[in-house]
Amino acid sequence: MQDKDALSKTEAAYWLLRRDILNTRLRPGASLRLGALRDIYGVGWTPLREALSRLEAEKLVTAASNRGFAVAPVSRAELEDLMRARMVIEMPLLLESIEKGGPDWESAVVTAHYRLSRCKIVPDDASDEMADEWDEKHTAFHAALVSAATSNWLQRFQATISDQLRRHHRFLGLAPTQRAAAGLTIGYEKAAAALQDAMAIEHHTALMEAALDRDLDRAKALMTEHIGYTLQVYIRSEDEEEQQGQKQLIGTRP
Repeated sequence: MQDKDALSKTEAAYWLLRRDILNTRLRPGASLRLGALRDIYGVGWTPLREALSRLEAEKLVTAASNRGFAVAPVSRAELEDLMRARMVIEMPLLLESIEKGGPDWESAVVTAHYRLSRCKIVPDDASDEMADEWDEKHTAFHAALVSAATSNWLQRFQATISDQLRRHHRFLGLAPTQRAAAGLTIGYEKAAAALQDAMAIEHHTALMEAALDRDLDRAKALMTEHIGYTLQVYIRSEDEEEQQGQKQLIGTRP
């Protein structure tokens, strides 16, 4: 059995790596070389290996023989799968919370919405700290909406899906800005506009009001629409890449 010191080091390595994967400081698809990670986090080989194995079980890390560990990639197919899973898991939690939630639930939803509304973030000009704060407040708002539901297992599944979607949200938020900074500006405005729309407080306000009004049909429609916003950002980003590729291809023709 491991001693407490070894366990604490593994736990520390796990949370540090998990944080940086979810915030995409460790980018999707990036190789996770133990030597480099040891230098960055100041943690030994064994705690790192055990932490990476835990993250692999959570599908945040991949492992291949002879190639070691890597951050799990993101893709449109993965995003669409996560969106379907979110609909299956989070929608029943939301509807049950609307039906059963009392004054404490209402207060939690209003408070979480207020805190989210105070995050004045500009998606195409946001620091890591601003993006971290928005992610935290956004996650807390959706957690508050479903907090009156009674299934602990569904709540856990919802939190897992939320973590995976957070990586996609963060990656999609960075991608258009990074391409623009590199001079790849074709389609940037559409991608940035889609991202701004996805993060707008108005959608969250409408969802909160429908929930507090106990309007199940409207809340269901708004949540369905809300879940689809991330895919629209991905589609705009794909369009941007395709247009840039076509431009480069034309530029190489004689």
